[in-house]
Parts: sequence; structure tokens; C-alpha cells
Amino acid sequence: MCERALDGLRDAAAWNPDVVVLDLGLPDLDGATVLRNIRLVSSVPIVVATAREGESEMIRLLRAGADDYVVKPYSAEQIEARIAAVLRRGNAPASSVLTVGGLTLDPDGRSASLDGEPLQLSRLEFDLLAYLMQRPGKVVNRRQLLADVWPLESRSVETVDVHVTWLRRKLGERAASPRYLHTVRGVGIQLSAPKD
Repeated sequence: MCERALDGLRDAAAWNPDVVVLDLGLPDLDGATVLRNIRLVSSVPIVVATAREGESEMIRLLRAGADDYVVKPYSAEQIEARIAAVLRRGNAPASSVLTVGGLTLDPDGRSASLDGEPLQLSRLEFDLLAYLMQRPGKVVNRRQLLADVWPLESRSVETVDVHVTWLRRKLGERAASPRYLHTVRGVGIQLSAPKD
């Protein structure tokens, strides 16, 4: 059990747990941000435990990647039953491997390839590519990328541009002749399969 979000994120990455029970009322970071961080790199079942009530909050967290939701106060039997239920559903997991054109990315294995050739990506390049591949064809603005891919660091939107440029190089393309990463001027970045 971890009392701080950053400790929990480190443990979740190091231990590869079977399930995560996530309290939203953490002292160092909002639980919803922790949820998004875990979902960038793992499909581990997550049960959100919180004192926050309200259908809109529950829907927001389920859409962000939570598998179940319990409101305090709850009994030990209730949380055990919810954990057992998400683990049963997880016994036949769907493939989490993402494919867009010749790009393939395995979030759980932290590996990516282009046309069958492995890509050597930094942690942030991998996270950026994973985020965009989870939203193929959707234009994502730089502020959204900054908030969701760099949620624990204070950076400027220019950081996104730099990492997009580095990622483009590794994909063998340039902004002037994009294949996968398309800049929509004044709006953001779109990842889509090449038309050729």
C-alpha cells in the first residue's frame, strides 16, 4: 500500500500488479492524473475508491480507464467482490497491441516497430507515440498532449514540438513530407496511416 501517488506509480511500474485500488484523495497528486498515467503504460485492472459521489464523476473516471468504482464508506467484502469481478473479466484480455498502418506498439511490453523494424524510442517518445496511436485520426492539441503525456513535469508547449520532431525523425519522416504525424496548423497533431 502506498500513501503517495508518486510511490504508487513507481510500484505499479516495478511490480506489475494484478490489480490497483486507487484512492482519488492522494496528498501529492490528483488520483485522476494517476489513473491517466497508469493507462499510458499498462492495462492493469483499476478499481477507484473514493468519497466523491456523483454520476458525472463516475462516468469521467470510467471513460479515463477505471474498470470499477466504489464510494466510501465501503465494506471489506464489497471491495473484495469488486476486485474479484475485475480480475474475472481480465482473465481473457483483449490484445492491447496498437497498430496504425505499418506502426505497431505494445504498451505492456514497452516496444514499438515500424514496418517490422524495432524503433529505439526514449520514454517520452514512446509515451507520446502511444498516446497518439490510441487516438488514430484525431487531432490532439499541444496543451492536451502536455497535460496528458507530461503530467508530472512543468514544461512549455514547445517541449511537445521538440519531441514530435524527434519522433518524426525516428519514423523516417519530416514535417514537410509527413507519413504518420501530421501537423494541423493552429490546432494540433494527428497520427494517421499513410495513404500510399
